[in-house]
Amino acid sequence: MAKDKGESFSSSAGLMRYFDSEDDKGIKVGPKTVVAIGIVFTILIIVLPVFFPMS
Repeated sequence: MAKDKGESFSSSAGLMRYFDSEDDKGIKVGPKTVVAIGIVFTILIIVLPVFFPMS
């Protein structure tokens, strides 16, 4: 049988470096806030033609 060379660690090393280098400079937004913003924009797009009709 072939020997296990431990390739799982070396193949995931790039991902580990990527996730370790995250910046703390960006805005932190929770998942509930993202869903709420999406719902608000959807309602706004649906209601907007009532106040500004196209024709």
